[in-house]
Amino acid sequence: MNTRGAGRPYHHGSLPETLLAHAVELLDEAGAEAVTVREMARRAGVSPSAPFRHFPDRAALMTAVAEVVALDFGAAQLAAVHSADAVPFRALGTSFVHYALAHPHRFALLRRAVFGTDRTSALEEGHRVFTDSVIEMITAGQLRGELRQADPELIRIAAQALVYGLSQMFIDGYVDASRADVMTDQVVDLFGLGVLAPDSELRQES
Repeated sequence: MNTRGAGRPYHHGSLPETLLAHAVELLDEAGAEAVTVREMARRAGVSPSAPFRHFPDRAALMTAVAEVVALDFGAAQLAAVHSADAVPFRALGTSFVHYALAHPHRFALLRRAVFGTDRTSALEEGHRVFTDSVIEMITAGQLRGELRQADPELIRIAAQALVYGLSQMFIDGYVDASRADVMTDQVVDLFGLGVLAPDSELRQES
Protein backbone atom coordinates (compact mmCIF):
# COMPACT_ATOMS: atom_id res chain seq x y z
CA MET A 1 0.00 0.00 0.00
CA ASN A 2 1.31 3.44 -0.89
CA THR A 3 0.75 5.51 2.24
CA ARG A 4 2.27 8.67 0.85
CA GLY A 5 -0.68 9.81 -1.20
CA ALA A 6 -3.23 12.04 0.51
CA GLY A 7 -6.93 12.51 0.22
CA ARG A 8 -7.73 9.46 -1.85
CA PRO A 9 -11.50 9.00 -2.33
CA TYR A 10 -13.21 5.93 -0.98
CA HIS A 11 -14.23 3.38 -3.57
CA HIS A 12 -16.36 0.37 -2.87
CA GLY A 13 -14.25 -2.52 -1.65
CA SER A 14 -11.25 -0.40 -0.62
CA LEU A 15 -12.49 1.07 2.65
CA PRO A 16 -9.80 -0.52 4.89
CA GLU A 17 -7.04 0.77 2.62
CA THR A 18 -8.64 4.22 2.46
CA LEU A 19 -9.04 4.36 6.23
CA LEU A 20 -5.43 3.38 6.81
CA ALA A 21 -4.23 5.98 4.32
CA HIS A 22 -6.06 8.67 6.28
CA ALA A 23 -4.78 7.25 9.57
CA VAL A 24 -1.21 7.60 8.30
CA GLU A 25 -2.00 11.17 7.22
CA LEU A 26 -3.13 11.94 10.77
CA LEU A 27 -0.02 10.27 12.17
CA ASP A 28 2.23 12.37 9.93
CA GLU A 29 0.43 15.56 10.87
CA ALA A 30 0.48 15.33 14.66
CA GLY A 31 1.64 11.95 15.93
CA ALA A 32 -0.05 8.80 17.16
CA GLU A 33 -2.36 10.61 19.59
CA ALA A 34 -3.96 12.43 16.64
CA VAL A 35 -5.05 9.16 15.03
CA THR A 36 -8.69 8.83 16.04
CA VAL A 37 -11.39 6.65 14.56
CA ARG A 38 -13.80 9.57 14.30
CA GLU A 39 -11.44 11.86 12.37
CA MET A 40 -10.26 9.02 10.17
CA ALA A 41 -13.87 8.20 9.29
CA ARG A 42 -14.68 11.87 8.65
CA ARG A 43 -11.81 12.19 6.19
CA ALA A 44 -12.85 9.00 4.45
CA GLY A 45 -16.42 10.28 4.18
CA VAL A 46 -18.01 7.39 6.08
CA SER A 47 -19.98 7.11 9.32
CA PRO A 48 -18.06 7.02 12.63
CA SER A 49 -19.13 3.41 13.11
CA ALA A 50 -17.95 2.18 9.69
CA PRO A 51 -14.26 1.67 10.66
CA PHE A 52 -15.22 -0.71 13.46
CA ARG A 53 -16.23 -3.30 10.90
CA HIS A 54 -12.55 -3.55 9.99
CA PHE A 55 -10.76 -2.44 13.17
CA PRO A 56 -12.59 -3.55 16.33
CA ASP A 57 -10.91 -0.90 18.50
CA ARG A 58 -8.25 1.78 18.35
CA ALA A 59 -5.53 -0.65 19.41
CA ALA A 60 -6.29 -2.81 16.38
CA LEU A 61 -6.24 0.27 14.19
CA MET A 62 -2.83 1.39 15.49
CA THR A 63 -1.45 -2.11 14.98
CA ALA A 64 -2.60 -1.97 11.36
CA VAL A 65 -1.08 1.50 10.96
CA ALA A 66 2.23 0.25 12.37
CA GLU A 67 2.22 -2.66 9.91
CA VAL A 68 1.59 -0.32 6.97
CA VAL A 69 4.33 2.07 8.10
CA ALA A 70 6.78 -0.80 8.64
CA LEU A 71 6.19 -1.99 5.09
CA ASP A 72 6.71 1.53 3.72
CA PHE A 73 9.87 1.96 5.82
CA GLY A 74 11.33 -1.29 4.54
CA ALA A 75 10.35 -0.54 0.95
CA ALA A 76 12.05 2.87 1.10
CA GLN A 77 15.30 1.30 2.30
CA LEU A 78 15.24 -1.45 -0.31
CA ALA A 79 14.53 1.10 -3.04
CA ALA A 80 17.59 3.05 -1.93
CA VAL A 81 19.66 -0.13 -2.02
CA HIS A 82 18.48 -1.08 -5.50
CA SER A 83 19.25 2.38 -6.87
CA ALA A 84 22.64 2.69 -5.16
CA ASP A 85 25.60 3.31 -7.43
CA ALA A 86 28.14 2.41 -4.75
CA VAL A 87 28.07 0.19 -1.63
CA PRO A 88 24.46 -1.01 -1.12
CA PHE A 89 24.98 -1.37 2.63
CA ARG A 90 25.87 2.31 2.86
CA ALA A 91 22.72 3.28 0.97
CA LEU A 92 20.69 1.23 3.44
CA GLY A 93 22.06 3.20 6.38
CA THR A 94 21.60 6.67 4.92
CA SER A 95 18.07 5.76 3.79
CA PHE A 96 17.20 4.78 7.36
CA VAL A 97 18.12 8.23 8.65
CA HIS A 98 16.44 10.06 5.77
CA TYR A 99 13.17 8.22 6.34
CA ALA A 100 13.21 8.91 10.08
CA LEU A 101 13.77 12.62 9.50
CA ALA A 102 11.14 12.84 6.77
CA HIS A 103 8.60 11.00 8.93
CA PRO A 104 9.46 11.54 12.62
CA HIS A 105 6.02 10.45 13.86
CA ARG A 106 6.22 7.24 11.86
CA PHE A 107 9.66 6.63 13.32
CA ALA A 108 8.29 7.12 16.83
CA LEU A 109 5.59 4.54 16.10
CA LEU A 110 8.18 2.12 14.68
CA ARG A 111 10.32 2.52 17.80
CA ARG A 112 7.52 1.08 19.86
CA ALA A 113 6.00 -1.39 17.42
CA VAL A 114 9.03 -2.78 15.58
CA PHE A 115 12.17 -1.95 17.52
CA GLY A 116 10.70 -3.05 20.83
CA THR A 117 10.14 -6.58 22.09
CA ASP A 118 6.36 -6.78 21.74
CA ARG A 119 5.92 -7.17 17.99
CA THR A 120 2.74 -8.59 16.51
CA SER A 121 3.09 -11.81 14.52
CA ALA A 122 2.86 -9.88 11.24
CA LEU A 123 5.48 -7.36 12.33
CA GLU A 124 7.68 -10.16 13.66
CA GLU A 125 7.57 -11.97 10.34
CA GLY A 126 8.22 -8.77 8.38
CA HIS A 127 11.11 -7.90 10.68
CA ARG A 128 12.60 -11.37 10.22
CA VAL A 129 12.36 -11.23 6.44
CA PHE A 130 13.88 -7.75 6.29
CA THR A 131 16.67 -8.67 8.72
CA ASP A 132 17.47 -11.77 6.69
CA SER A 133 17.74 -9.63 3.55
CA VAL A 134 20.17 -7.28 5.32
CA ILE A 135 22.31 -10.22 6.44
CA GLU A 136 22.36 -11.48 2.85
CA MET A 137 23.40 -8.00 1.69
CA ILE A 138 26.25 -7.91 4.20
CA THR A 139 27.41 -11.39 3.23
CA ALA A 140 27.37 -10.44 -0.45
CA GLY A 141 29.38 -7.32 0.35
CA GLN A 142 31.94 -9.44 2.16
CA LEU A 143 32.22 -11.79 -0.81
CA ARG A 144 32.80 -8.79 -3.11
CA GLY A 145 35.56 -7.54 -0.79
CA GLU A 146 33.61 -4.41 0.22
CA LEU A 147 33.08 -5.33 3.87
CA ARG A 148 35.33 -6.71 6.56
CA GLN A 149 35.14 -10.41 7.33
CA ALA A 150 33.23 -10.33 10.62
CA ASP A 151 30.01 -11.78 11.96
CA PRO A 152 27.32 -10.37 9.60
CA GLU A 153 24.82 -10.16 12.45
CA LEU A 154 27.25 -8.12 14.52
CA ILE A 155 27.82 -5.76 11.60
CA ARG A 156 24.04 -5.43 11.15
CA ILE A 157 23.46 -4.60 14.82
CA ALA A 158 26.33 -2.10 14.92
CA ALA A 159 25.08 -0.37 11.79
CA GLN A 160 21.50 -0.25 13.02
CA ALA A 161 22.61 1.13 16.37
CA LEU A 162 24.48 3.86 14.54
CA VAL A 163 21.65 5.01 12.26
CA TYR A 164 18.96 4.48 14.90
CA GLY A 165 20.84 6.61 17.40
CA LEU A 166 21.76 9.25 14.84
CA SER A 167 18.15 9.50 13.69
CA GLN A 168 16.94 10.02 17.24
CA MET A 169 19.62 12.62 17.94
CA PHE A 170 18.43 14.65 14.94
CA ILE A 171 14.76 14.28 15.87
CA ASP A 172 15.39 15.25 19.50
CA GLY A 173 17.35 18.32 18.42
CA TYR A 174 20.50 17.09 20.13
CA VAL A 175 22.24 17.42 16.76
CA ASP A 176 21.27 20.17 14.33
CA ALA A 177 18.94 18.57 11.80
CA SER A 178 19.73 21.27 9.23
CA ARG A 179 23.08 19.54 8.83
CA ALA A 180 21.52 16.10 8.53
CA ASP A 181 22.44 15.35 4.91
CA VAL A 182 26.11 16.21 5.27
CA MET A 183 26.52 14.80 8.77
CA THR A 184 24.75 11.54 7.93
CA ASP A 185 27.15 10.99 5.03
CA GLN A 186 30.13 11.82 7.24
CA VAL A 187 29.05 9.58 10.12
CA VAL A 188 28.19 6.65 7.84
CA ASP A 189 31.51 7.03 6.01
CA LEU A 190 33.40 7.13 9.31
CA PHE A 191 31.61 3.96 10.40
CA GLY A 192 32.49 2.44 7.04
CA LEU A 193 36.20 2.86 7.72
CA GLY A 194 35.73 0.35 10.51
CA VAL A 195 33.94 -2.30 8.46
CA LEU A 196 35.54 -2.00 5.03
CA ALA A 197 38.10 -4.68 4.32
CA PRO A 198 41.70 -3.40 4.78
CA ASP A 199 42.50 -4.05 1.10
CA SER A 200 39.21 -2.74 -0.22
CA GLU A 201 39.53 -0.21 -3.03
CA LEU A 202 36.88 1.83 -1.24
CA ARG A 203 39.11 2.13 1.86
CA GLN A 204 42.09 3.12 -0.25
CA GLU A 205 40.06 5.89 -1.87
CA SER A 206 39.04 7.38 1.50
